[in-house]
Amino acid sequence: MKTPSVPALERGLRILECVAASKTGLTFSQIAKGMKIPKSSIHSLLVTFEREAYLHRSELTGRYICGMKLVHIANSAIEGVALLEHAGNLLRALANQTGLTVHMGMWERNEVVLIAKIDPFSHHKVATWVGKRIDFHCTSLGKCLVAYLAESELDRLVRECGLLRHNENTIASGAKLREELAKVRKCGYAVDDEEEEIGIRCIGAPVLSSDGAVLAAISMSGNLDQINHGNYLVLSNRLKETAAGLSAQFSQRKNQQLKKVSARLA
Repeated sequence: MKTPSVPALERGLRILECVAASKTGLTFSQIAKGMKIPKSSIHSLLVTFEREAYLHRSELTGRYICGMKLVHIANSAIEGVALLEHAGNLLRALANQTGLTVHMGMWERNEVVLIAKIDPFSHHKVATWVGKRIDFHCTSLGKCLVAYLAESELDRLVRECGLLRHNENTIASGAKLREELAKVRKCGYAVDDEEEEIGIRCIGAPVLSSDGAVLAAISMSGNLDQINHGNYLVLSNRLKETAAGLSAQFSQRKNQQLKKVSARLA
């Protein structure tokens, strides 16, 4: 609380909230009327938002409306909330049936962020937490989330983020990572075989939208006795079933939302 807020950012957020609250958009005069902010500052902020695609100004009416980047951020947040709303029961069932810790992760700023964790009814716990950020190249969740990226985007990630070696099992070359991701696309699941942490294995599967986009990924984590070469196939199939169930639930919810929007516009 002792850290001061950024006044310019506060002003910008107030403008975005003001425009978003309007159904038909607002002109410069309408925005300035409700703000105790110098008009020159408002103009600079509006120009910045327009250039960055957070707002769009109609040439016909002069009104500012929400831009596509703001819509994209809102949709991403809604998708994350929708996934979590429907994931709880499926993830809990998976954890209890397998005795393994189950995670859900999403992609955010070149990292995987854990957005859900379900521990089974057992004494075997994994030292993770919701909000933890993990690498993409040495975790089953990360491999699932980047396996379907364009080649150029994957090259950028490797170039900018590097491939940190956690131990001798960690994938540390771009060529080997591409081979691993090709296996993920072929099999529908990814494996972390002690690549991030010695003694821990993980199996992950992507949660896909109806058009094949990766929405999130789920995984099961356990020690070497819990996940072994004898039960890989059974566990991976169970995991893929859960991921498919999540995909179906999300697609159904999205279709229902689209029908409601279409009905309102009709």
